[in-house]
Parts: sequence; C-alpha cells; structure tokens
Amino acid sequence: MSLLTNASGLPVGVTSRPAEVLLERSVADALRIIAAACAERNAAPVKAARRQLAEVYGATRLSRRRERQGASA
Repeated sequence: MSLLTNASGLPVGVTSRPAEVLLERSVADALRIIAAACAERNAAPVKAARRQLAEVYGATRLSRRRERQGASA
C-alpha cells in the first residue's frame, strides 16, 4: 500500500515548513468558523427571524412599488 505524498515528498498532511503549518491551521480555523456560522444561521430562532425580516422587506418593496405606480398613473 503506497502513501499519498505532497509536493515535498512527505506523506499528505505532513509539512516541512512552519509557514505551511500556519496556513493549514488558518484554513482549518476559517472552515470551522464558516461551519459554525452556517449552523447558527440555520438554527430555528435565527431562521425564523430571517424569514420574518424577509417578509417585512418584501412587503415594504411591494408598498413602494405600488406608491410609484400610483404616482405615475
């Protein structure tokens, strides 16, 4: 069984440079933050609030459009 290697010839996931380690940690941290934000965004209270705001925004846009149509008629 052969191991997958990176450009340095090391097994995948093993780095020879501190900068590569920092980059990998930074990417991993960013992915964790994105996952947490997605989970929070889809949580029931947040989802309900976002839906309510969307309804208000939609109603406001419709009202403004009707006002413009009434003024131009």
